[in-house]
Amino acid sequence: MSETVDSTARPRRRASSYLFRIATWLLAFGCFYVVYARTAGAAEREGLTVTRYLANFFEAADWLSWLALMIPYSVFFFLVDAHATWRVVRWFNAPSLRFVDMLPIRASAYILSLVNEQVGKGAMSLYLLKRYRVPGWEALSSMILLALVEVYQLLCFAAVGLLFRGDVLSRASTQLPLDRILRAVFVVAFLYLPLHIAYFRNRFAHASKLRDRPIFRAFREARPLQYLLVVLFKAPTVLAGIVVYALALRLFHVPVSMAEMFACLPLIFLAAALPLPFHAGALVLWTVLFPEYPEVGIFSAVMHTFFVVMNALIGVAFLPRANKELFATVPYGASSR
Repeated sequence: MSETVDSTARPRRRASSYLFRIATWLLAFGCFYVVYARTAGAAEREGLTVTRYLANFFEAADWLSWLALMIPYSVFFFLVDAHATWRVVRWFNAPSLRFVDMLPIRASAYILSLVNEQVGKGAMSLYLLKRYRVPGWEALSSMILLALVEVYQLLCFAAVGLLFRGDVLSRASTQLPLDRILRAVFVVAFLYLPLHIAYFRNRFAHASKLRDRPIFRAFREARPLQYLLVVLFKAPTVLAGIVVYALALRLFHVPVSMAEMFACLPLIFLAAALPLPFHAGALVLWTVLFPEYPEVGIFSAVMHTFFVVMNALIGVAFLPRANKELFATVPYGASSR
């Protein structure tokens, strides 16, 4: 009987997966079309082709200063990201893990993230299994907790930006009701979080078995203070991103203040987290937030591409050490577990 159920459920899951992929690609193509249409409209108003319009935009940029800005930012992001990941893994998976041991595996995961972010997380889970005998589902639970906290961190920054520079979003809301959408998202998200913590800390629904699954181990053990600490550990990446993106736009002759970028960038990063190919959601949001400069959609693609490639290069530098540790025959620190 169970074999029959499994044989019928598997094709349904496969069909759902195909439908989801088709839907995400269609949405991504729709986003790219919006960016292209708005850029083409701006080019037409200046009597130029789209190609010439974009060429003028990129030719006018100060590329050397841009590289001098982006390379240190990529290294800084890597160090902060590795530190936050190390803290979470130490708390819930491998107490003996050192920060210097986290650097090579976090860096090499960036290489796999060029293909798929989930593959990179899977590589980190494999490392924890082989080197620290951490079951795969329990290691993955830490990655999921990190992802959840990253979303809430961006929501916090977006809330502050909306509070102090709501006028930026109000101007953009003529094309998309961002201010109303955001307020609804804030209400739902910040009502959910205390319920989430209370449920996994077994404060209610005591008969529920869902929380006992290995994939939720980090949520069961996480205290409210630890959620806050992870937000603080990751916050420097957003603050640095606000400065870097504002300065980078100025190098492309797009005037933007730090306050405007504070209001916009957390939303753009949230859109980038949507499961769309090529971060298409972020591309179209750039053009919504900066309607006078639709070419910033292409600018964001350049920024993202350089960022992931630079992170992958950091991973390549650490790859020999990561391979040595990952394929060692004796698990490091096995006696401590």
